[in-house]
Amino acid sequence: MSNKINNFIEEKIDPLFAKGGKYEKLWSVYDSFHTFLFVPRHTAGRKGVQVHDSVDSKRVISMVILALVPALLFGCWNVGYQHDLALGINDGWFMQFLYGFGAFLPKMVVAYVVGLGIEMAIAAYKHEEVAEGFLATGFLIPLIVPVNTPLWMIAVATAFSVIFAKEIFGGTGMNIFNPALIARAFLFFAYPKAMSGDQVFVRTGSALCDSPIEGAQVVDTFTGATPLAEVAAGTFNPSAYDTMQAFIGTIPGSIGETSTLAILIGAVILLVTKVASWRIMLSVFAGGAVMSAIIAAFSESAPTVAQQICLGGFAFGAVFMATDPVTGCRTNTGKYIYGAFIGVMAIIIRMFNTGYPEGMMMAILLGNAVAPLIDYYVVDANINKRAKRVKA
Repeated sequence: MSNKINNFIEEKIDPLFAKGGKYEKLWSVYDSFHTFLFVPRHTAGRKGVQVHDSVDSKRVISMVILALVPALLFGCWNVGYQHDLALGINDGWFMQFLYGFGAFLPKMVVAYVVGLGIEMAIAAYKHEEVAEGFLATGFLIPLIVPVNTPLWMIAVATAFSVIFAKEIFGGTGMNIFNPALIARAFLFFAYPKAMSGDQVFVRTGSALCDSPIEGAQVVDTFTGATPLAEVAAGTFNPSAYDTMQAFIGTIPGSIGETSTLAILIGAVILLVTKVASWRIMLSVFAGGAVMSAIIAAFSESAPTVAQQICLGGFAFGAVFMATDPVTGCRTNTGKYIYGAFIGVMAIIIRMFNTGYPEGMMMAILLGNAVAPLIDYYVVDANINKRAKRVKA
């Protein structure tokens, strides 16, 4: 059935958008939708035997989005749950989910409309295909920003990310920094009050119903320092913090980053489908764990290894951001070094730089910056090693 539909499209609709067709100028937009819905039939040449792999980049991006779904679903419910806790009401899990999804959906729409709009306009101007990379980026941006981030800020940050972190380098596959993290970094430095503080991670708008929790006191706003803010201030008490609660994700935070459990489910999907590198994931967690253990041995107020991994965006960054194949290392040895570097730097920034209580964002961007250098020295070392063998 799908082949018949694809044949009809190629025979009847393709000519309208092809060179010389009525809608030639819209070919880039049409091609992006066509190739997303159907596997393209392009081959490497017209002569000789050609083998076409159905797993193209669009299918890889689809797997990334699928892996993000558990974190999204839990995060949407948690937004409503934190809202109810802050206001002292109980709407029930379904209404809590709807409340959170209602907070997420406009952010995703804005990110896609702005990002894809810019990419389609540039592709049409250059007469090129629309790259599929932003399908994942547009999904990631609303998952890593605080739930109270205004839509206009997301629009500005998305535009900045697409233009200055991606297109200016040549588009998908050419960028040296993760576009979603650049959007987050832009917001952090341009609008710091909207990105940090006690209230940005809990949405306290109007309730969906009036069902007060017995014994709870309804409040107008949410106050209370986040765990990472307490870590930065040196007031965190590891023994008093519920690590299991942080692992499950019933804590304030960005929509996609709170539940380590949901993120690990996504990690399994990425690893089973071989979309992400297990070397990078493993080394990020290992580097973070080792540095956390070292710091915890000398500080009573430092979080434990498990707490460091479950708090903030550490797990999310390790699974979905550090493993970006475009901005990470390509060599196997380099992947271990790259991942360990990110894990170590994330904990160091968290513990010793009070201006960046999260740490993971800056650590991954630093990793992106040194990834080519790491690969260069790994390859150079291999060349020298083989040269010595020849001489021997």
